[in-house]
Parts: sequence; C-alpha cells; structure tokens
Amino acid sequence: MTDKLISCDDHLDLGQLPADLWMTRLPAALRDRAPHIEERDGLAVWVCDGKVWGSWAGKPLGQEQLARPRPLYNAFDRGGIIDQSARRPAVAELRLADMDRDGVQTQVIFGPIFQISTDDSALRVACYRVYNDWLMEFCAAAPDRLIGVPMLPETPDGATEELLRLAGKGGVRQVTLMIANIKPKLDDPAWEKLWTALEDTGIILSWHITVFVGKPGDRVAGKTASVFENTKFFMANFLEPFVDLFAWGILERHPKLKMVMAEAGTGWLPWLVQELDYRHWRLWEAKDFWADKGGIALETKPSELFKRQIYATFQEDYAAMALIPFFGEGHLLWASDYPHPDSVWPNSRAAIERQMRDLSPEMRKKLTHDNAAQLYALP
Repeated sequence: MTDKLISCDDHLDLGQLPADLWMTRLPAALRDRAPHIEERDGLAVWVCDGKVWGSWAGKPLGQEQLARPRPLYNAFDRGGIIDQSARRPAVAELRLADMDRDGVQTQVIFGPIFQISTDDSALRVACYRVYNDWLMEFCAAAPDRLIGVPMLPETPDGATEELLRLAGKGGVRQVTLMIANIKPKLDDPAWEKLWTALEDTGIILSWHITVFVGKPGDRVAGKTASVFENTKFFMANFLEPFVDLFAWGILERHPKLKMVMAEAGTGWLPWLVQELDYRHWRLWEAKDFWADKGGIALETKPSELFKRQIYATFQEDYAAMALIPFFGEGHLLWASDYPHPDSVWPNSRAAIERQMRDLSPEMRKKLTHDNAAQLYALP
C-alpha cells in the first residue's frame, strides 16, 4: 500500500458552507431569495423560499445538544472532534490537516448529497453556479490535493451550459450530475449535447447517490428500520439510468466518455452487466427480425463498454475485493467518504488492511492510489 492514499469520494456538505455564500454571490435580482441561515428550534438551518434545506454547522452546539443521544454519528464523532463549529471540511488548512491525519494525499470532493432544493429553475441554476465557483476557489489552496467536483443542473441545456462554462475557466477534472433528479430521462436526444461536450473537453462525468430532502416515510419514521433506508437509495438512484447508458447506445456512440459511479455500491453491478450481455445476445439472435426496422445499432457487448468507460468507488466493501477481475484492475477507486456517517476516516488504513489483507501490495497500491492517479492525471 502506498504512503499516499487517494480518496475518490469525499464531501463538502450544506452544513459546512459559508453562511453568506449565496447572499453575497448571487446576481442582484436573486439575492432577496438567496439561501440563508435562520435559527429554528434552537438550531441553525439553511432556508430558501421558506423551505428548510438542512442544518448548518457554523453555530456551536450547546452542552444540552452535545449530551443528547443522537441517532447518527459522523466521522468527526468517531475521530474525537466534538466541537464542529469551525466547519472543518470547508476550511482548507483544517481539511488538509484531517487528510494528513488519515494518510490521504488527495481527495475528490463532491458537494451536498441533499439536493439544492428550489423549484425555480433560474434560482437553482444560479445556486449551482455560485457553489461551483466557490468550490474551485477553495480547491485552489492545494489543487493537486483538493479535486473539486462541480455540480451540474439536472436538465440537458443547464448541464451543458454549466459544463462549458466551467471548462472555459479551466482546472476542472470531473463534474457530477444528480442522476436521480434529471428531467428528461437519458433516452431523450436532448442529452446528446452533454455527452459530446464531455468528450470534447475530456472532463469526467460522475453520478453520486442522492438523499432526498424530507422526512422518512410514516412506515419507518422513528423506528430502527429507518437506519436501513439508505440501502434502498443505491439501486433506486442508479438502476434505470445505468441500464439506459447501454440500452440507448450512449456509451457506444461516445467512446471517450468516462464515468465514475460514486458510492453506488459494487456488488450489484456484475449480475446486472451479465444480464445486459445476455439480453444483448438475445437481440442479435433475432437480427433478422430487426433488419427491416433499420438494423441494430448496439454492436458492442455491454461488458466491454463497462470495462472501457465505467469506474466505481468503494469504501469498506468486501464484495468489491472479490470482483476485481470483473471491474478490471484499473477501474476500482478507493474512497474514505470524509466526513460522512459512512466514512472510514480517521481509520482508513485499518479499514484498508481489513478488506485488502489477501491482496498483493501491488494490487493494494492500484486500488488506493495508482488507478486514481492515472484517471485524474495526478503527478
């Protein structure tokens, strides 16, 4: 294992962003509706158009709140950092110190997994743009250690326009599209402009699991079953759009498009790709039927497209260790998920040792460093 780990899925959340981020940077015509901090029930929260987006960590917790039992612990709780009021992940020197503590040389940093939630498309796009510009400024403190992943609006025109704007600014290696929220679906030809722009710019596209704003359903609210709700999100977020990549020929038509599936889980993918290969064979078995309907545009086996263009992140995933032959040696990317509740920070090396003890030193180095260094062209 290398002394310099590269973590390919870490985060900056709403709770850690500067309180005046949107109030000072949005266009003047939108500032009176800017997301801002209010106090509700003794807690500091983000509010936009009267809707609560989530909590903000900039206000120190009182002793009563610190002593109160919590249903969910994050990485800082496990790492012994109790007072999180400094918004550590959004303060470059503190974040870099946390990385050094865990032996991580470079982080790929995703934004809030709780959607920037406003129904006004103009405000939503403007909020994304402000966040993206601030993120790139933040990462400029250590550009080879902090790799920001800007967020694209969830429509073809909005996503393409923002991608090209970011490409023009330079320094962007990867972007993310909250795939669970897109409109229209990926079979719509309107998305072609985005796929082409990604190929032309060489910027990597990623999808990340999205946790929807709102309360758990009545069936699980206040019950231990609620802890398992996230498990459903993995396949609920990714299944349909993943199949669409192959079924509608997106990967086939755009061979230079590279995609990272972040925090999507790995174990479900081999069966699904195997099934896609089988259906692809069935399609060609009936090629005479399709001949008078224009023929079959889908020539390449889905498994070949997958190994050519898809990458996946993992944290502590024992199934992934058995699936290295399926993914290919270059397409699995280790991540710490700092500072989320699922994170292995600050115990990443112990987590790596637990799951990789049966792998060769060379393979460990590929999974924890070399694959990512090659993908992101790191020195």
